Amino acid sequence: MITEIKKWGNSQGLRISRDLLAQLRIAVGDRVDVAVRDGALVITPARQVRGAHDLRALVNRLPRDRRTTPDTWGPPVGREEW
Repeated sequence: MITEIKKWGNSQGLRISRDLLAQLRIAVGDRVDVAVRDGALVITPARQVRGAHDLRALVNRLPRDRRTTPDTWGPPVGREEW
């Protein structure tokens, strides 16, 4: 597909066809990683953490002196083993 770089406000933009987006499995509004590799522009879907949260960042927000207690689920109800 041949296309042009166009001015878009103070930036430049590149239009990507619906067919190419479908092949990449991305849609309008999705985050992408744009890089240059061996002189080529490479666009790949950004890796997303489920729920858009980074577990490491969430854990780092916990207070350092936080203490937890084990949960008690009660006695077995069916055939499960404890």
